[in-house]
Amino acid sequence: MLICIFTGFASGLPLYLLLNLVPAWLKTEGLSLRAIGAFALIQFPYTWKFLWAPLLDRYGILPWLGRRRSWMLVSQLGLLASIAWLGQLSPVDHLPLVVGVTAVIAFLSATQDIALDAFRRELLPDAELGLGNAIHVNAYRIAGLVPGSLSLILADRLPWDQVFIITALFMLPGVAMTVWAREPAAASGTPRTLRAAVVEPFQEFFGRHGVRSALLVLAFLFFYKLGDSLCTALATPFYLDMGYSKTDIGIIAKNAGLWPMVIGGILGGIWMIKLGINRALWLFGVVQLVTILGFVWLAWLGPAPSDAGRLVVLAVVIAGEAVGAGLGTTAFVAFMARATHPAYTATQFALFTSLMAVPRTFINASAGWLVERMGWLDFFWACFFLAFPGMILLLAVAPWNGEARSIADMPGKVRETGV
Repeated sequence: MLICIFTGFASGLPLYLLLNLVPAWLKTEGLSLRAIGAFALIQFPYTWKFLWAPLLDRYGILPWLGRRRSWMLVSQLGLLASIAWLGQLSPVDHLPLVVGVTAVIAFLSATQDIALDAFRRELLPDAELGLGNAIHVNAYRIAGLVPGSLSLILADRLPWDQVFIITALFMLPGVAMTVWAREPAAASGTPRTLRAAVVEPFQEFFGRHGVRSALLVLAFLFFYKLGDSLCTALATPFYLDMGYSKTDIGIIAKNAGLWPMVIGGILGGIWMIKLGINRALWLFGVVQLVTILGFVWLAWLGPAPSDAGRLVVLAVVIAGEAVGAGLGTTAFVAFMARATHPAYTATQFALFTSLMAVPRTFINASAGWLVERMGWLDFFWACFFLAFPGMILLLAVAPWNGEARSIADMPGKVRETGV
């Protein structure tokens, strides 16, 4: 469980840097909302990471660390260097280079996620998937307090280049975990050939489910977080437009959701032990959907000078979103982990999380355009209704009374063949 804290923190920091700190940096440097929204396309590696995940299943690059940890260490050191470098650039004077460095950060972050997800899945026994992933998700979101809170507060007092260097140094705990932790025993077996690492994970997945059911599972992975992801795509520019200062956002908006998120996420992991993953997806999904209405409320109130009452409203909205998104993500990640075959952990987990990232990458890129055309209020109503398809697909992929068994729970012969 302690290792899961470090995997979550290391995974969340670079993503929240792209989601929170970079948009705030670009806005203060004078870029338009449309341009800032288009920067979501830089996150395309999160969507396509299953293409190079077989390399991480097949090869290790630092034999003395092991297959999983060697990829983790190289990507983490690369992230530390590239985040520090990004802050030395000017978005106005060096826009193509800024685009290139943010793309490198996204690629290294996606590669780290492939290795971390496989490492965590091989580390956790099936009985601990719910709690372990709850802790991982909470640490993942807590990591967002660095670029989304601390760094914003520092940006009111320090130049941006120093802010990015300080933010980059928070990758060091992940580096320490990678060096300190042991390689999971399950990671010792590798696919015999690169072809086996590329082809067999997909054959096993579609063979196990059947084509129709497999496509429904993939559609569910796309839609379940769609509304929640889209509504927070431009959260920081939205708060700024509503009249809040960067310090307000750093202190109130980010920290207001911390303890509700942590307590709710851990309780959610414990509840999953009794509820099962299927029922947790239903219950937590409803909470995730309803909390989108908090953004509708804040947009309906409209821009106004920040005062005590407005700060309370912001705190309530952010706390609700943190609880809903944290619970939904906890059950969602446990569902994806349960669906992987032990022989192809990295590739299948990368495929699932890639689909999860599609809304955040491509659809979220249209968020700025949608806001300019619709306004904030209609935009958040649209996000609310986009959350329903994922809930409807639960009828097919995770029925209330139909808890599925993971591959590891199946008889030995089935577990080996994937049939």
